[in-house]
Amino acid sequence: MYKPPFSITNKMLSRCISITEKAGRLSSYHDLNRMPVLRRNNRIKSIHSSLGIENNTLSIDQTRDIISGKAVLGPQKEIQEVKNAYRAYEMIDDFDGFSETDLLRAHALMTESIEPESGRYRNHAEGVFDGDRVIFIAPPENMVPKLMNDLFQWLKRDKETPIIIKSCVFHYEFVFIHPFGDGNGRMARLWQNVLLAKWNPVFKYIPIESQILKYQSEYYKAIEECHKNGNSDFFIEFMLKMIDETLDEIEISVRKEVRNISDQVNRLLNVMEPDIPLSANELMQRLGIKSKETLRHSYIDPAMENGLVFMTLPDKPNSKNQKYYRI
Repeated sequence: MYKPPFSITNKMLSRCISITEKAGRLSSYHDLNRMPVLRRNNRIKSIHSSLGIENNTLSIDQTRDIISGKAVLGPQKEIQEVKNAYRAYEMIDDFDGFSETDLLRAHALMTESIEPESGRYRNHAEGVFDGDRVIFIAPPENMVPKLMNDLFQWLKRDKETPIIIKSCVFHYEFVFIHPFGDGNGRMARLWQNVLLAKWNPVFKYIPIESQILKYQSEYYKAIEECHKNGNSDFFIEFMLKMIDETLDEIEISVRKEVRNISDQVNRLLNVMEPDIPLSANELMQRLGIKSKETLRHSYIDPAMENGLVFMTLPDKPNSKNQKYYRI
């Protein structure tokens, strides 16, 4: 039975313990659930960074505007890449990380209107070049289906390797196989998120890609080193470091947000479902308060100041038809 070549080191296990503890603290806060703006910003950072690694030139503000449905001037292919990536990342919950069929479905979303072989493995040779210099030649196209099937069978069969490490092994092996004509890097990073999010849902909103972008040259060096060594050990250690450091940054962001959010605002967010507008009377009933003045000053106004709650009629703040919603 196929097993990707790698060894588990004490350094890897130490990182896994650190990652588990930090992810556990973030989960126990339940704060990301109450921070729609932070969650959304992290999702935008993931998409912008992953595309930036692949030389997409759009700024993070342009990426945010495209996701918000605003018109943006720029290369149409790059704009389409943002739209596609957003759709794919929004479906992280729907994908089964152990399903090859779901991977192909995700690739179809990620490369729609960009790649002729969208959602299908490549039928031609692929390589990575630095100018005229050949860095890496991928396995022949006729081997791709078996290699990918073997990789997924190992992913499902191996019950001993921690999923954090397995996600890194998958990331590297996927890049090595290079199964698609386009979108391999984007898919490798997305699928690592899919695998981690099934282990701990907090990873849906952990922008590991932004950390990779900061260390982009080291990312490629780690991949190249593993090609030479014939195993993914060096890449696993690199990626565990990226995940661990990203969690450090998110913990700091969450603590800052917690300090800015009052108990009343947290109560308000807890009684509201995302994207479901509620009137002031409906909110008062859910909160168990009787004063509209209290609702406005202690709940709605500070929530809106923090970008957590929005008006359905922002141009008519005093309208009797006014309702409020959260993202």
